[in-house]
Amino acid sequence: MRDLVVTPFRNETSAHPRHHHDQTGEPMDDSPKDHCGVIAVYNLDKKSNRSVAPIVSSALLDLQHRGQLGAGMTSFDPGRTHLLKTHKDTGSVHEVFQLGHPLEAKRLLEDYRGCAAIGHVRYATSGRDQAEYAQPFERQHSRRWKWFSLAFNGNLANYSDLRDHLTKTRGYHMVYNVDTEVLVHHVAYALRGEKKPFLVTVFSELTCDLDGAYNIVFINADGDLVAARSPLGIRPLCYGIKDGMFVAASESVALTNMGIEDFVDVEPGEMVWVDGETRTVHVDRFTQPRAHAHCFFEWVYFAHVTSVLEKHAVYDVRWRLGASLASREKLSMDADCVVVAVPDTAKPIGDAFGFTLGIPSLEGIVRNRYVGRTFIEGEDRAGKVRRKYTLVTSVLRGRRVFLTEDSLVRATTLRGLVDRARTQGGAKEVHLRIGSPPVIAPCFYGIDMSTLGELYAPKFLKPGYSDEELDRVCDEMARQLGADSLRYLPIGDLAACVGLPHDHLCTGCVTGRYPTKAGERIFAKEQARQSSMPAGRSYEVAAVDHVAADEAG
Repeated sequence: MRDLVVTPFRNETSAHPRHHHDQTGEPMDDSPKDHCGVIAVYNLDKKSNRSVAPIVSSALLDLQHRGQLGAGMTSFDPGRTHLLKTHKDTGSVHEVFQLGHPLEAKRLLEDYRGCAAIGHVRYATSGRDQAEYAQPFERQHSRRWKWFSLAFNGNLANYSDLRDHLTKTRGYHMVYNVDTEVLVHHVAYALRGEKKPFLVTVFSELTCDLDGAYNIVFINADGDLVAARSPLGIRPLCYGIKDGMFVAASESVALTNMGIEDFVDVEPGEMVWVDGETRTVHVDRFTQPRAHAHCFFEWVYFAHVTSVLEKHAVYDVRWRLGASLASREKLSMDADCVVVAVPDTAKPIGDAFGFTLGIPSLEGIVRNRYVGRTFIEGEDRAGKVRRKYTLVTSVLRGRRVFLTEDSLVRATTLRGLVDRARTQGGAKEVHLRIGSPPVIAPCFYGIDMSTLGELYAPKFLKPGYSDEELDRVCDEMARQLGADSLRYLPIGDLAACVGLPHDHLCTGCVTGRYPTKAGERIFAKEQARQSSMPAGRSYEVAAVDHVAADEAG
């Protein structure tokens, strides 16, 4: 009997999607942005009628820092015709779930009630800023176990190869040309046949083709739910159970805010899944783990300051980064010295830097938390930065300011803040202190810095540089940024600050050495192209060339 596919994707969004974002498509500043965050919730008590929809919306608020461009949820309810229902849209969690309008929010959450659900917050490293690109992606089917929805956190480094294989070999049609759509088609293919396969087998088959970072949450119309972590463990994923409620999330903050203190990291290559019939939780290995490659940027910048990743508290790591940076300080301190951290993630770094050196760490820059990603016609990036940050001149005037930041990627923000600290704030000196090594290479695993040309440090440094070479070029880098000096955290200090062995971290963006073959291959092409590469993800541009070569041959 042939399977009947009802529709490839289900997109239950509002009739008038909201557009509160920067229509230029550019980030407000030069801070790195992560791809997204995921959540999966299951009410394991069959006797309970408690809906998980409010829990999902609340947990997504806790993960909002991982993505503000879109949000969504797919719920499962065996008592309704639409066993799976998906709500998603552009905007923040507050907007998508109408949390500012209690009656509307209550109605929406009631419409999408269920005993299980998955959720997602999105920052677009690929695809357009439109409701259709928000996750989860749902694929309807007449067979319950082939009707599923999924969301994921990460990037597929071999995206172009996977897409070409689907379209040219298997005859699939791509509508959105994003990583999530590729995953949906690959899962659908793994579910082929007349007999429902074991879910561990499905994900085992899936991982044979994937290269990159891919934490996946999955739910089907049989009520089976999966939270799976890729074999390198690049992106974080944890889970816990309390009062009959199973919760898996990108970060522990979403669990601890529910009162789940006894959470567990999903190990690389593991999947935690709930059997829809018995509502029992299982932990299985769907692929053999490779050498761990946890993204160090999770501790430096992405993760919530209260989260714990791989048993290492984010706050403690950031404090150690600042203390280590201070231990290498060569300038003498006096009564005019003050530490000012760029809000918000650099605050522990700045506090530790000041504490170690015995100088005050003060709030000399205040972040406007209500700016969002608004669009003002004709406004350049510098104007956006001015709106985002306000200076406290009484802190800066006449002082030797040690301006601390977690990272320096494109330099737009810091260049503007250095200039304003002098001209507006009246600072006598401005010294930049960066709590991570120079970003000298792109990321292909979920951070929106995929080309060499957009990065600041590669203009001065190449992979394999020495500490002595770094010291020499820092003076020129500082001069171009308008600062009196610039110092980075050395690569050699990074692993000790995180608390993990160096070979357990993905440091591709600061070393040029990547944990996957696709990453290495793309970086080699990127190096050949240098800064002349067209805008966009390196692997998408590479795919264009690949297709062109095939057509020419």
